[in-house]
Amino acid sequence: MDVLFLSPNYPPEMPQFTRGLAEVGARVYGVGDTPKEALDPIARAHMHDYLQVRSLMDEADVMERCTRWMRGRSVDRVLCSWEPLVLLAARLRERWGVPGMSLDQVNGFRDKQIMKERVAAAGLRVPHSARVRSGREAWEAAERIGFPLIIKPIAGAGSADTFRVDSAKAMDDALVRLARVPEAIVEEFIEGEEYTYDTICINGKPVYENVVQYMPRPLIMRTQEWISPIQLTVRDLERQDVRPGIELGRSVLTALGMGTGYTHMEWYLTRSGEAIFGEIACRNGGACLVDQMNFTSDIDLYREWARASCWDHFEAVSPRLYNVACIFKRAQGRGRIQRIDGKEAFFQKYGNHIVRDALLPVGAMRRDWTQTLLSDGYLLLRHPDWNEALKMAQAAAQDVQLTAQ
Repeated sequence: MDVLFLSPNYPPEMPQFTRGLAEVGARVYGVGDTPKEALDPIARAHMHDYLQVRSLMDEADVMERCTRWMRGRSVDRVLCSWEPLVLLAARLRERWGVPGMSLDQVNGFRDKQIMKERVAAAGLRVPHSARVRSGREAWEAAERIGFPLIIKPIAGAGSADTFRVDSAKAMDDALVRLARVPEAIVEEFIEGEEYTYDTICINGKPVYENVVQYMPRPLIMRTQEWISPIQLTVRDLERQDVRPGIELGRSVLTALGMGTGYTHMEWYLTRSGEAIFGEIACRNGGACLVDQMNFTSDIDLYREWARASCWDHFEAVSPRLYNVACIFKRAQGRGRIQRIDGKEAFFQKYGNHIVRDALLPVGAMRRDWTQTLLSDGYLLLRHPDWNEALKMAQAAAQDVQLTAQ
């Protein structure tokens, strides 16, 4: 099994996917724009060969370089788990006649308006929305949909460049900030809690499912620096509050013609109990989400994704043992981390339930919290009881504080 894997080194979890591919028997040909000597040791150790390109964002150049590089070698799969490159992977599959999701299928997971139209055509509830290419079109859509609304790039990822708009002035401000975005989507703002529905699928059928609750919603996480965002996996997928989202998610996979691989969907639960579609991607969720799912079931989903992608099998026994919380921390102040308050007491109280401490150490330079949800580090903890896991997560958010100057 010869696999061309786009971007084996970035984002940070990609080396683990590279490892997973090698461990299920794939010969991995990595393609990235990181110099070979700068590759993560895990990625480097698990690749058969590596091609450095000038820029992964230059699709035409990457396709030509890959075609020349792989000439005379077999290619059984072209895989990618990074959102900006999923269309490139589909184009390479179609050019080389390699099995996998087509460009049209992948575009349904990448273009947010096409996505919503296809999901709505299946009779599923989606936010009212419109594709816009100019300020005039954006205002026309806003008048039809009404405030509050959301405006964001048509092919964005996560909550980057996503704005809630409650007034004409907020609309003007958002359009200024999106001036360089060629296409955007204006959509109805849905009041409610926000969750994910994550899967590994084989030929469109989920062989692993997961739900995460965001606390607070990502749009608030991304706009309020003082917040310590929490994302918490739900151990019990039979809970009444998550069943509507799971059923919705399964229907969305059918509506969009999902093939094999990861999916990451976001959905809303209204006060009335209605599940409303948000958006979906045919790749894994970022910001430690795969690790959270691994700790939820004590399995290796990097390897199982690879097994599904290469061999159409999922072999792990995956009982849901824990609710797993990831708490992202943001230091107060600017510059280097000077101290961490409350951590020792927190560890003394909850140490048996902490599975990873990835907080930046004293002396480290702060990260730009607007560019990465990982911010100034995070804590991962788990507990079989939901209320206990939530209590510990809230304590980490409130009691552990980083200070920088």
